[in-house]
Amino acid sequence: MGTGKAKPIKTTSNRRLSEAKRAKQDEFYTQLTDIADELKFYKNQLKGKVVFCNCDDPFESNFFKYFAANFNHLGLKKLISTSYKPSPIAGGQLPLFEVAGLKKSKEKEPFAIEINEVPDLNKDGAIGLEDVEALLRHDKNATYRLHGDANYNAGDFRSQECVELLKKADVVITNPPFSLFREYVAQLVEHKKQFLIIGNKNAITYKDIFKLIKNNKLWTGCRPFSGGMWFAAEYEGKYEKTVNGVKLINVPAIWFTNMDNPKRHEELPLYKKYSSVEYPKYDNYGAVEVAKVAEIPADYDGAMGVPITFLDKYNPDQFEILGMCENKDLYGLKTRVYTTKECQAAYFKLFHKKGTYDLNAAGVINGQKVYQRLLVRQKH
Repeated sequence: MGTGKAKPIKTTSNRRLSEAKRAKQDEFYTQLTDIADELKFYKNQLKGKVVFCNCDDPFESNFFKYFAANFNHLGLKKLISTSYKPSPIAGGQLPLFEVAGLKKSKEKEPFAIEINEVPDLNKDGAIGLEDVEALLRHDKNATYRLHGDANYNAGDFRSQECVELLKKADVVITNPPFSLFREYVAQLVEHKKQFLIIGNKNAITYKDIFKLIKNNKLWTGCRPFSGGMWFAAEYEGKYEKTVNGVKLINVPAIWFTNMDNPKRHEELPLYKKYSSVEYPKYDNYGAVEVAKVAEIPADYDGAMGVPITFLDKYNPDQFEILGMCENKDLYGLKTRVYTTKECQAAYFKLFHKKGTYDLNAAGVINGQKVYQRLLVRQKH
């Protein structure tokens, strides 16, 4: 998933993601605990807002479950959720709502749900999914079918009827298809929406996504980068584990958002001192190599190449993002561009056979490429 020839994060979970993508099955169903753990940091920003979950089957999605059950607690103005097609894990996430005309089945058509309030219909003194189910049974205007258009199937976030729903929303919170992540984010930016979404960690290196990150129009959520995320998924391949009968796969996924969060303002403590020996300079960039985020020197004011996991600690008041080591010199940071002959000579020197070692795809130290790096510097 990345652009150019930047090296992907090499993990077992990333291989699982690739397997799923090759099978064109990149539907990963987010666990409720992961949604609740992240959303607690944005509660005050949701009050009085219209929340749109436009990549969710309300019968199965834990996003719908979370917002419907917490509608009053969060003070939402409206909740909108649209389905695209029946879930391959039908019945695995939510009790099936026996809503007239919308009973869960493998043949059902895509539809939308709009909720403006969730009263205590079962009179038990609490608001929960039982009340949402009762609401949907009694309020026939809350659910309606989607029809699609000449260009997109019903329920596709790009269809005109879903775009019209997007225009009504204040905040979009969901887990979009990873294979359409660029297009999905571009739509949100075009319509100037706030969002909190899940994506593959390697999306950081997509040039259009990285441009938004560099310009402080998109950043990562509060969940740490390490460990990936566990999703319910259904595809032909090896699952990492099964919990309560649900097959789970670990994916190198993180939250992406343009909503403020406390993590974004935490200062990264720096303690190391700079030395030219410990921090060698790139052959093709005017920057020094910093192999670990924890080893960023406190007393160096110039450009530094840091791992992409730096974004897990990025504070825009403490650091400036200059660009990224990449094939194309999009940010005018390269100090050297290697010829084809130089790349071929480097390959022969390393592997003792003919080939091409693409030195222009990354930062280079003593003739060898380093892993994907962001170029940053401290603010003072």
